[in-house]
Amino acid sequence: MKNLFSLLTFCLLTILFGNEAVAQQKPLPRIGIGGISIECSTFSPAVTPLDAFNQLEGKALLNSYPYLSPDSAMGKGAVWLPAMVSSATPGGIVTRETYETLVGKTLELIKANMPYDAFFYHIHGAMSVVGLDDPEGDFIERIRGIIGNDPIISTSMDLHGNVSLRLAEYSDLITCYRMAPHEDAAISTRRAVANLYDRVTSGKGRPAYKAWVAVPVLLPGERTSTRVEPGKSLYAMIPGIEALPGVVDAAIWISYAWADEPRNQGIVMVVGDDKEQVGTSAKAIAEKFWSVRRQFDFEAPTRSLSECLDAAVASKKKPFFISDMGDNPTGGGAGDVTWTLARLLQRPEFKTPNGKTVIYASIPGPEMIAAAKNAGVGGHAEAMVGAIEDNRFEGPVKLSGTVMYTGEQEAVIKTGSIYVIVTQSRAAYHYEKDMTAIGLKPREADIVIVKQGYLVPDWYNMQADWMMAHTRGGVDQDLVNLPYKRIVRPMYPLDPDMPDPELNVIFVPSAKYRYGR
Repeated sequence: MKNLFSLLTFCLLTILFGNEAVAQQKPLPRIGIGGISIECSTFSPAVTPLDAFNQLEGKALLNSYPYLSPDSAMGKGAVWLPAMVSSATPGGIVTRETYETLVGKTLELIKANMPYDAFFYHIHGAMSVVGLDDPEGDFIERIRGIIGNDPIISTSMDLHGNVSLRLAEYSDLITCYRMAPHEDAAISTRRAVANLYDRVTSGKGRPAYKAWVAVPVLLPGERTSTRVEPGKSLYAMIPGIEALPGVVDAAIWISYAWADEPRNQGIVMVVGDDKEQVGTSAKAIAEKFWSVRRQFDFEAPTRSLSECLDAAVASKKKPFFISDMGDNPTGGGAGDVTWTLARLLQRPEFKTPNGKTVIYASIPGPEMIAAAKNAGVGGHAEAMVGAIEDNRFEGPVKLSGTVMYTGEQEAVIKTGSIYVIVTQSRAAYHYEKDMTAIGLKPREADIVIVKQGYLVPDWYNMQADWMMAHTRGGVDQDLVNLPYKRIVRPMYPLDPDMPDPELNVIFVPSAKYRYGR
């Protein structure tokens, strides 16, 4: 009897410790990473070629997510399999050849890392491609074609992206930034990764419900900043809803105003495991979004360029910032429209060195870069600048002045009291350090003119006063007069007196059940 008891005890311990050993040997989940990120204006004649994209792959891509470092909790808890994320400064429509090249290379890298338990889809959401609607939806569908419908996909986006029903279907988790300007970009991306990691490692799997609501509003970011009302209060709803039992994430997409595709419209999505909570939350956000549509306005006083310059000259505040909105390269403008520069150079107040100091950022001009190098600092240079891709509103401008700085990619030319930053190719100036590096002192300037819409944090925190100028370019703020042909109408503000929409809550099925199993 004693021997039998000992044998039973031994067997029980063997089973217990054996199960523990098996549990310890359970393989880590395999999670892939890939995507393409760009914002494209279809109202610009510019196109975005392959060499405009930064292609980050493998270890270099993984290193761009510090929370996935080998010593981090998420880094240790899964096998991360980075394919490629391609990104480019916003601009014109992407050529079909460029798109197919980037997608093809990414898909090959994805195939090489098979199999997957989950996938992180990192995109902007406002890419346009020649001859192809909804490229982000097309790309994720092709990813599903490789990895299958069982792995969970988490999609991270810019709030100025577009969410088609196809993208919503193939994504199990989906989120976007909650701030414009996008000061929470890194936080939002991490949230998308953390949600995915939690659902995979906890065994919860894909959320049971995804509620999608179309809100027929198409407004630019310059009129929907979350620094001011009503955007501030609208996005402030999200944390409370996200904290509700049965809700995983909630998101509001303002969408992208300068692309003419059927998918371009405001979207609200809520994902989670409680159907009623998910649905009612999505409806509540959508109703709030629609109800405040008429309250959205520009963040700063907005006037013609002439009126903005008049105000800046008369002001005693410095630096006085002016946003050259129509050709904002960070919104999709070509960045080389000379319409504003041509009028600035004609102003008599800036014709002599004794006028108010003005920094103009910036205009592409390869010929001027070469002329400046030849003349050297302190020398005189003259060349044509701008209107390389977008010459619809003004042709190239002859710039003549003293070389204040010259380098491989930039030159500073002083003409009268204006310091013009000339670049080798299109550029956006977001940081004070980028100007001080080329010898400029924006804090001491009287007037700073930048090709932007709402000011990025560096400039916003520096400005003593600020106005937004209605100027020409591929991201013209005069939406009502843009030649939209393909968006779904009616759409606010193009149809200001349209009837209230139904704001139907659509529960999007999972890609896993596309074929009924």
